[in-house]
Amino acid sequence: MADRRKPMRPVAPLPSADLPVVAIVGRPNVGKSTLFNRLVGRRQALVADTPGVTRDRKEGLALVRGRYVRLIDTAGLEEAAPETLFGRMRASSEGAVVDASLVLFCIDARAGITPSDEHFAQWVRRQNRPILLIANKAEGRLGAASALEAYSLGLGEPLAVSAEHGEGLADLMAEIVDHLPPEPEPVDFMADAFGEDMFEGEGEEGEVVLPARPPGPMRIAIVGRPNAGKSTLMNALLGEERMITGPEPGLTRDSIAATLFDDGDQFEIVDTAGLRRKARIDEALEKMSVSASIEALKMAEVAVLVLDATLGVHEQDLQIARLIEREGRACVLALNKWDVVEDRNATRKAILDRLSISLAQMRGVPVVTFSALTGAGVQRLLPAVRDACTVWNARVPTGELNRWFESMLERHAPPLVDGRRLKLRYMTQVKSRPPTFVLFGTRAELLPDDYKRYLVNGMRETFDLPGVPIRLQLRGTKNPYAETGRKSR
Repeated sequence: MADRRKPMRPVAPLPSADLPVVAIVGRPNVGKSTLFNRLVGRRQALVADTPGVTRDRKEGLALVRGRYVRLIDTAGLEEAAPETLFGRMRASSEGAVVDASLVLFCIDARAGITPSDEHFAQWVRRQNRPILLIANKAEGRLGAASALEAYSLGLGEPLAVSAEHGEGLADLMAEIVDHLPPEPEPVDFMADAFGEDMFEGEGEEGEVVLPARPPGPMRIAIVGRPNAGKSTLMNALLGEERMITGPEPGLTRDSIAATLFDDGDQFEIVDTAGLRRKARIDEALEKMSVSASIEALKMAEVAVLVLDATLGVHEQDLQIARLIEREGRACVLALNKWDVVEDRNATRKAILDRLSISLAQMRGVPVVTFSALTGAGVQRLLPAVRDACTVWNARVPTGELNRWFESMLERHAPPLVDGRRLKLRYMTQVKSRPPTFVLFGTRAELLPDDYKRYLVNGMRETFDLPGVPIRLQLRGTKNPYAETGRKSR
């Protein structure tokens, strides 16, 4: 049978800061996000038949005719006062144009040229950037004929495409490559990424092994309830107004990723939409936003759970923490708006007590207090993320693990189940990320939950594994005489 799998795409270079930037701009609802998804090769940006779905700049890596580019999807350009939401969205889009190596100016060929198209075409032309005029939604003969009206904008020959149906994309990619700056000399980015220390094994007796991370950026997801300050924190980390912020809750709709270099390390930080209770999610667009947030959490190594310190721990915060634990991610608790908290000691104690009671698996989670608005204390977040990721990658040597296991059995013997004592034999760690252990023994699968918690809490304390989920799997051994004895009787 023929192999129907799609061929693998070439692996992208690790650093992307020096890649050419291609920004997609235009008024709302002309198909910018659909075109963005086509060029990056997957559904990375939210798409809905509603104007203004995209609010923040979304960045993706696209392979165009053998060249990698940083593709940026922007919010729709609209005339609005600077202090309004639409004014802040337009300022973000204008910032993307200023940093771009090439601008793709999109119009709706079916709707024809509008006054907004003419106004923003003049503005783009004044930015002194290479521009390609894209007449989107030009499927069929009628659409191609309508695209000719775009000549009146004075941006050159329009390229008739249909991002939804994939028409005209080959010509568009060829034009993009022709308008990019010359390609630099190739550099072997992988030469220093892999080394002789890239292995997982056991170290000296009694040591917890901390294996090297896989090459590539450390992936961080910023999660939390709406209006907790996630986007403000993202801007504070990046040192620029990358995300749209304001007093309105739920401004972020899509998961927005950005790359940050700090102290020799590369981070990929994803700002996610606020997670509300399912009962309050009605609109299809918000359901898509929640799905994108959960997907970003699944791809992350460390989840930064942002709480509004002035409000304390809400039930929805606990639900998000349980989701982090269920997905097996390392966690850092970020207490925002710390500058306006009056009794800081009582607030910290109340939050940690609530977590320890409701979430035993989050015991020892690192806590960072800061003010994202003023930037005070934000510099402590990334070191805490590094430490949490180190623990998440930890391995315990088998010999040391089983000596500890024997001492735990002597301290508290396994309970009786159906009048018979369980015979637990040995343990081993089968994987990290998160630390996962397997316990072998006769009828081990019948071990009660309270004894499992006793072992997990002991491992967390003895081997210094705070704040990360610990998986304990049970493997029972079969009695070879059980079936024979049953047949003889």
